[in-house]
Amino acid sequence: MAVSAAPQKQLSYVHEMMERLGVDPDAGVPQHLSLSYLTALHRCELCSDKQACRAWLADKPSTVSLPPRFCPNGDIFFEMQVDQPGPHYGDRLARTATGAGGN
Repeated sequence: MAVSAAPQKQLSYVHEMMERLGVDPDAGVPQHLSLSYLTALHRCELCSDKQACRAWLADKPSTVSLPPRFCPNGDIFFEMQVDQPGPHYGDRLARTATGAGGN
């Protein structure tokens, strides 16, 4: 009797990308973003750019402001940045735009 292999979970870089973007994956996802988070996980698992993503993560500093253009979760990561507690991404953008510093 042949034993069928269990389907392997696809590789996901969601948590590492969140950390790079300043979103604490261990802080939990706000309830209103839970569906977005699950969508991001699903998109990442199905993404065909995993090698490019791995290379991008290996090449970038530990903190960046924006995900790569090829990332299908850019919109979700932006929403998470804006909605997380603490200094807001939108505040950083405003400081950068006015020349007051920031990332």
